[in-house]
Amino acid sequence: MEIVETQPVGTVVGGRSEAFDDDWNTVEALIRLDETRFKPDALAGLDAFSHLEVVFLFHLVEPASVHTSARRPRGNPEWPRVGIFAQRAKNRPNRLGVSRCQLLTVDGLDVRVRGLDAIDGSPVLDLKPYMAEFGPQGEVVQPDWATELMRNYY
Repeated sequence: MEIVETQPVGTVVGGRSEAFDDDWNTVEALIRLDETRFKPDALAGLDAFSHLEVVFLFHLVEPASVHTSARRPRGNPEWPRVGIFAQRAKNRPNRLGVSRCQLLTVDGLDVRVRGLDAIDGSPVLDLKPYMAEFGPQGEVVQPDWATELMRNYY
């Protein structure tokens, strides 16, 4: 397969300095765009949206700790072994995170958010406004273990 390279558009500033699994709904952080690549007009109109989708790199995950096979989410023996593509763990093959969070303010090249489950220093690869029409169409189904796992995440 072809190797794909990306360049961060910005960095997460503030919020948590280490990753732990729950209570992200109270965490506020900035996404600071790279001033060498962008001017404030790159964010023009973003403040009209309530939420964002953010793609970021789990930069503290060592490539050697990446999972490519099945495991129990959070190591919980009561949950089934599921493949890495059936969960949202940070130890993913490309170490990419995707998060939806609340947009609080836009100021110059700084985007203040709440509920972004990325930590201080995380490279941000892209951000997009969340539009309801891009949400799933029809009924959303997930296993009970996933609902239990997410109970206190946000």
